[in-house]
Amino acid sequence: MAMEITQFLLAAQSADAKVRTEAEANLRQFQEQNLPVFLLSLSVELANNDKPVESRRLAGIVLKNSLDAKDVIRKEQLVQQWMATDISVKSQIKDLLLRTLGSSVPEARHTSAQVIAKIASIEIPQKEWPELIGSLLNYMTQQDRPAALKQATLETLGYVCEEISHQDLVQEEVNAVLTAVVQGMNLAEHGPEVRLAATKALYNALEFAQTNFENEMERNYIMKVVCDTAMSKEVEIRQAAFECLVAIASAYYEVLEPYMQTLFQLTSNAVKGDEETVALQAIEFWSSICDEEIELQEFESPESGDSGPPHSRFIEKALSSLVPLLLETLLKQEEDQDQDDTIWNISMAGGTCLGLVARTVGDDIVPLVMPFVESNILKPDWRCREAATYAFGSILEGPTVEKLSPLVQAGLDFLLAAMKDGNNHVKDTTAWTLSRIFELLHSPASGFSVISPENLKRVVGVLLESLKDAPNVAEKACGAIYYLVQGYEDAGPSSSLLSPCLTDIISCLIATADRTDGGDSKLRSSAYETLNEVVRCSNIAETSPIIAQLLPVIMDKLGQTVEIQIVSSDDREKQGDLQASLCGVLQVIIQKLSSTDDTKPIILQAADQIMILFLKVFGCRSSTVHEEAMLAIGALAYATGPQFEKYMPEFSKYLQMGLQNFEEYQVCGITVGVVGDICRALDDKVLPYCDGIMGLLLKDLASSELHRSVKPPIFSCFGDIALAIGEHFEKYVPYALPMMQGAAEICAQMETADEEMMDYGNQLRRSIFEAYSGILQGFKSVKPDVMVPYAQHLLKFIELVSRDRQRDESVTKAAVAVMGDLADALGSNIKLLFKDCAFYDDFLGECLQSDDEQLKETAGWTQGMIGRVMV
Repeated sequence: MAMEITQFLLAAQSADAKVRTEAEANLRQFQEQNLPVFLLSLSVELANNDKPVESRRLAGIVLKNSLDAKDVIRKEQLVQQWMATDISVKSQIKDLLLRTLGSSVPEARHTSAQVIAKIASIEIPQKEWPELIGSLLNYMTQQDRPAALKQATLETLGYVCEEISHQDLVQEEVNAVLTAVVQGMNLAEHGPEVRLAATKALYNALEFAQTNFENEMERNYIMKVVCDTAMSKEVEIRQAAFECLVAIASAYYEVLEPYMQTLFQLTSNAVKGDEETVALQAIEFWSSICDEEIELQEFESPESGDSGPPHSRFIEKALSSLVPLLLETLLKQEEDQDQDDTIWNISMAGGTCLGLVARTVGDDIVPLVMPFVESNILKPDWRCREAATYAFGSILEGPTVEKLSPLVQAGLDFLLAAMKDGNNHVKDTTAWTLSRIFELLHSPASGFSVISPENLKRVVGVLLESLKDAPNVAEKACGAIYYLVQGYEDAGPSSSLLSPCLTDIISCLIATADRTDGGDSKLRSSAYETLNEVVRCSNIAETSPIIAQLLPVIMDKLGQTVEIQIVSSDDREKQGDLQASLCGVLQVIIQKLSSTDDTKPIILQAADQIMILFLKVFGCRSSTVHEEAMLAIGALAYATGPQFEKYMPEFSKYLQMGLQNFEEYQVCGITVGVVGDICRALDDKVLPYCDGIMGLLLKDLASSELHRSVKPPIFSCFGDIALAIGEHFEKYVPYALPMMQGAAEICAQMETADEEMMDYGNQLRRSIFEAYSGILQGFKSVKPDVMVPYAQHLLKFIELVSRDRQRDESVTKAAVAVMGDLADALGSNIKLLFKDCAFYDDFLGECLQSDDEQLKETAGWTQGMIGRVMV
């Protein structure tokens, strides 16, 4: 039944593009015409030891890609295709794959392991292929099976565990898998390839081992094998064993007490003397312990007593040995690590872990770290100065303000002077430390700052000077300015302290953004982000003339980007990034100046010029820009109100393009938000555009291709449109309301075990209520009867939501508000409905007892509205 496809597979890898394209087309045609035979032919190719390695490799890849895809919708289609394939073909394929695990070609074994796991991920949750685990375990337990087969089998078991969930296996299967895997790690019986595969498989199987870790004997055995394996002579096996220990630290924290002494010895030896890949995992083990303890501390409230999960205070107990160990790692920097933020090495890992330790134990870390800082900060070797600065910056979150502020106040002048250090690394880390100080210990709004009014001028001077330094130092200095200005937001009289420095800060940031030595555009983006924060946090009463002067400067820069000569895709990307940054600055300026009546006219006067610019940017058509320009137009619509109408004839085509952009769903989502802004700005003047907009929104909702996150905002947008056009919304009711009811049904059936799904469910419910509220208010004074047929379904939905204990506060508010809108808009028309539903008294009663004033107020209003109906 299988067909000979070797020639096609080899031709598809030919150096000759014509041959390659033709072969790919042939394979695609075969796949579309007869998928089952195509899949079978690929498995035969993969399993056949006489075939060339190249054709077998590609057969495996194509087979895997016929079962799995990154895109959720495509993946679902592939799963359905496999499920629909004839059972006899499927079992032939599965037998061939299992046979291939014994192949003499390592690549064929490896690919086969991956494909088996993909099929398992589809079939095992459906209770199909029940014999798979047994077949694999047979390969492990039978005598005289070759090592290559055992290695491939363990790899397969690992991949299968990664693909399925622990509910999919019964406990006997879990026990058997763990036994096979742990035995595979045995030094006496197996060579390094088998032991490495076994250790990696254990890593994936750990989440299945819940019951085994509760049993002391089994737990002791697993821990002993992992700790022994962490001392293997092969570095890759040691690394894999430490990866297991990191996973155990977070999954089984509460049972680690008896092993901590051994684990400290193991990790400490690895950090001090092992290869970097192993040492990094050893540090990661302690970072994981910190994560667990930080989380436990968040739940530890005085009134809950000791009922929570046990907190073993491992970090506190190990503190006096752990901190010196981590401080030593800080001195192992790489020469050029300051040039690349993505570098991850032992000194970066040590500093990160030190920061987590500080958050875990608070004040206790300070006396252990400060002697290291003081003894190294003045040494001639740059590594000592950089390590001391990094240590100090790492412990600023966790300890109390009382403990830190005298140290920071004493050290601030020193750090400012260190921005002139002869070494680039030291300056880079010093700027990072300053930005941490301003983020964590500079909050004039709440009455505390390590920067005195007298010192502010010097601080600003040093940072502006550093903007001219090497690009990586300048970028960190941008971060320090960002947090410095953020501290003065809404800080009352203190916010005036910054105003005299504003002109200098703005001109230096613009000069920094214009630098051409940044290599990548990172420095420029940082400079513009910081500029946005400067504008956003400034005291408008004192700084409006400065911001008004900035407006034409930024408009001029944006105008110049449209003229850039585009030769390559690289040019287009650069143009897009620059336009995105400048549109972002314009958005913040528009929001800032339109926030007071005195300064709003500045925006109204410039609005025509601004809008012309945005339309030119859309003309360049780059998706990165679309987003930022769209957001800025939303701000402009909000600022200009009814006057925005004159831009609609030209702008509406871009609005429609945005609503049709399924690929870049963020753009689509932002465009939906802008439709809401425009409705609020134009009211019924938006009517001529509504048919086009509503048509596209309904199409978006019906699409299975559009990312689900865009769908809740669309429902909210229905409410905005209905509010704006009132009775004219009637013609959309037969289309929009069934969609809303359908979505309410989906909410009712949604699985909320998954946190992500729970968040999505909350967004969806809130947006459905917002849609109803807008529509009810829109019809209230003109045609309330239109909504009577939908009232009962809505009340049932509110009742269902009121019973959900996990609902979000924002969902509760929206539910209470829409119930009030229902009573207010439909009045005596629905008296009987309210009579028949008993739930609302309790629900409102619960809301009236809330600590949230706004919710209380809404519930009171709703109670009054229902009361009026019932009289």
